[in-house]
Amino acid sequence: MEKAAVLVAGGKGTRMGGPIAKQYLPIGGKPVLMHTLEVFFKVDPDIHLILVLPASDFALWDKLVLDHQFTIPHHCVGGGNSRFQSVKNGIKAIPFHEGLVAIHDGVRPFVREEVIEESFDVAQRTGSAIAVISLKDSIRKLSDDGKSTYQERQYFRLVQTPQTFQLSKIRQAFEVTELPQFTDDATVYEHQGWQVSLIPGNAENLKLTTPEDMAYAEFLLSQKKA
Repeated sequence: MEKAAVLVAGGKGTRMGGPIAKQYLPIGGKPVLMHTLEVFFKVDPDIHLILVLPASDFALWDKLVLDHQFTIPHHCVGGGNSRFQSVKNGIKAIPFHEGLVAIHDGVRPFVREEVIEESFDVAQRTGSAIAVISLKDSIRKLSDDGKSTYQERQYFRLVQTPQTFQLSKIRQAFEVTELPQFTDDATVYEHQGWQVSLIPGNAENLKLTTPEDMAYAEFLLSQKKA
């Protein structure tokens, strides 16, 4: 069964506070996105890699690829005005009709290879596979009147990516009009009335968003090298 990965990196990275978007910032000497592409390539060298970027960033990315002599095959697609539109553009660029697709945040370079592998295995059997992790902290629910109530954390999960699907199903799901409740790809899939399957993610698979995250990313890389 053919496999694809749509790596979404359409954001401007304003929370990082620098002149360059977070997906292009270096960790371990090369841009974040290159680390993410490498993980998926290691899982399956034949995978179709689709990188969704702002169209205005194509020239910058081409320069980074040349500067770092980056040779992993991938195809760049222009993003949309929202994550929903960016993912939809990426899915449309997949060059086959039947198979599996993992949709992943480009700024999550520390996803484990075994998580990606399991996501493809489970999605092939059930239609979907969503990486999640358990909560460690206590949680409370806030109401409109400012009051809060205790919640049993064992009934909740933090959602990560990859979110992997049978291609025909997720293509169908993304044909609908975008809605506010579409916070990720799983919610788009669920909108069709389909139940998602959950798989264990990995705690270090954080979404790099702030300068503190970048410092932690350097630490994680140093641990991997050690």
